[in-house]
Amino acid sequence: MEVQRQIYSDPSSKTKKNQKQQNSLSQTSSLYLTNTFFFGLFFSVAYFLLNRWREKIRTSTPLHVLTISEILALVSLIACLIYLTAFFGVAFILHYDEEEDEVADIAAKTTKVMPNLPEEILVQKVLSMEDEEVVGAVVSGSIPSYSLESKLGDCRRAAVIRNQAVERVTGRSLEGLPMEGFDYDSILGQCCEMPIGFVQIPVGVAGPLLLDGKEYTVPMATTEGCLVASTNRGCKAIYVSGGASAVVLRDGMTRAPVVRFNSAKRASQLKFFLEDPLNFDSISHTFNKSSRFARLQNIKATIAGKNLYTRFTCSTGDAMGMNMVSKGVQNVLDFLQTDFPDMDVIGISGNFCSDKKAAAVNWIEGRGKSVVCEAVIKEEVVKKVLKTSVESLVELNMLKNLTGSAMAGALGGFNAHASNIVSAVYLATGQDPAQNVESSHCMTMMEAVNDGKDLHISVTMPSIEVGTVGGGTQLASQSACLNLLGVKGASKESPGANSRQLATIVAGSVLAGELSLMSAIAAGQLVKSHMKYNRSNKDVTKVAS
Repeated sequence: MEVQRQIYSDPSSKTKKNQKQQNSLSQTSSLYLTNTFFFGLFFSVAYFLLNRWREKIRTSTPLHVLTISEILALVSLIACLIYLTAFFGVAFILHYDEEEDEVADIAAKTTKVMPNLPEEILVQKVLSMEDEEVVGAVVSGSIPSYSLESKLGDCRRAAVIRNQAVERVTGRSLEGLPMEGFDYDSILGQCCEMPIGFVQIPVGVAGPLLLDGKEYTVPMATTEGCLVASTNRGCKAIYVSGGASAVVLRDGMTRAPVVRFNSAKRASQLKFFLEDPLNFDSISHTFNKSSRFARLQNIKATIAGKNLYTRFTCSTGDAMGMNMVSKGVQNVLDFLQTDFPDMDVIGISGNFCSDKKAAAVNWIEGRGKSVVCEAVIKEEVVKKVLKTSVESLVELNMLKNLTGSAMAGALGGFNAHASNIVSAVYLATGQDPAQNVESSHCMTMMEAVNDGKDLHISVTMPSIEVGTVGGGTQLASQSACLNLLGVKGASKESPGANSRQLATIVAGSVLAGELSLMSAIAAGQLVKSHMKYNRSNKDVTKVAS
């Protein structure tokens, strides 16, 4: 710190720095205006040419026949490309040289002030001063926050600098948001952009869950008290009753683009083409080129006016598969342009998929893994472990989960709290938490069996969207939780086996959670248990604001 104070107190250094900043500001403002002009011209010309070429395709006009306006537009486009390419190439080199000169200048001054300073400490001081300058540049806007990783080549350092810049810009403290102990390189380009730290969510375990003859210790990341304890009680009830069993009914991820034609008749022609079994092999061959795991299963098309929505369903191995199916759909759309050149692709996703939204198509047709899980809970277990009766549970389930949900107009919400368990397991294992919406579609059924003595409980979940490779599953913490369940990574013996097994574990955990919560409600213990486990016992008067 003493070194920094002596360096920054040098008046000549301040004068030179101020002059350099003034020159830089004047140059930057003129460059901004020039760049704005060329960027605007580039995108305007590109948009004009694309529209003209699309019109030529529709009217069967040869593309090489150019009007005067199209020739001028092409010349302008080439001029813009030359300018922008030359500018950014030269600017990068100049900026890099300026940074090197500044670092060398700081190092020289530091050596002059303290000639006996060890080299390791000198480097540390220089980096510290450089970080401070980079923070200032981010705050002023001369360095975009999103480009720190590429400019610095150090993901952790970029996150630290961005954290400080955010504090200064907003005037709000980020104290309490941890920075240390996280591998920022692991999220670059795939999990999170512009990181400033990470949020800590405690992970608890419920179990053992006895499912299909195997025992699983289920990791659950949550901040809701009682959730893990309640699910754990459900696991115990299932375990002592002999376990649960689960079946994967369907396994297929979906994507549904929307395309438009000039008439409904023309749209219907593509619909009939896609649904014709004679064309499936050629479409499937084109689709499957996207991945060695992608296998097209079926195509379902529907029309709204002159717009066509086509729902492609395919297997995706052990990946959740959204990117995989999207690439396959893009291949098919490109393939169809040959026979349907008048097809206007409005969007790769037209919401008929349907992703991250409660939708009847997922509830009926399924998306991801469709799973049903069941167990028979013995009468003595219901009484001793769950503290209620079979009759009370059956009646409550009918009036709450079935009738009550119907009265509310629920879509896929015929359950007590399936989303609680789904979200907790998803967060712990690196799934997409937003897909909790459709993954929590669940119907909980209960009935008395064995002359009314025992309880049969089941959960039917048509759209559990999970994967064991890709996305957040490769992060260290989430990977550890997948390893705990024995489903880490891709299955070498049978592609897709690990993700299907994870889907059954999710359903089994939901079964345990439903059983325990419904028992608590039937026994009148819900409020009491939440007051005991879901409230902090700290003296809040002693906690600083």
